[in-house]
Amino acid sequence: MDWVAWQPGEKAVLCFIVEEGRILLIEKKRGLGAGKVNGPGGRIEVGETPLQAALRETEEEVGVLPLGVRQAGVLSFQFTDGYALHCTVFRADSFRGKFRETEEAIPFWSELDSIPFERMWADDVHWMKYLLGGTYFEGFFSFDQDRMLSCRVRVAGLS
Repeated sequence: MDWVAWQPGEKAVLCFIVEEGRILLIEKKRGLGAGKVNGPGGRIEVGETPLQAALRETEEEVGVLPLGVRQAGVLSFQFTDGYALHCTVFRADSFRGKFRETEEAIPFWSELDSIPFERMWADDVHWMKYLLGGTYFEGFFSFDQDRMLSCRVRVAGLS
């Protein structure tokens, strides 16, 4: 895969709230990754910045507004069916509001030492440690449906 010349067809965001030794996750109910565990997120709308999309998507999917939000990394995904997605990943330190289940997602807290990677996309285990550790990361992944074919994660100062 020539990641230098690669162009995404869509842009999206993920937003993980991490506080008090736990991380907010969702069980996705529909769309790409339905049935998998992930963080709140979705596609960036026209005229929106990635941060605005992360705030909006988190509020829409789980009913809370993330606070202390900062960009944690970026992920690039190429699927064998031609779908190409660029995802900006955010981390938040707290939130305002009350969690609720929506048509999109069932929110739940996971302890940091028991994140259910077996229920998540195969790439998550390769970059989640950098999100949690506060190290900026870039990930490059190819998939055939939900089977990961290739994986590369780059962090500041490393490749």
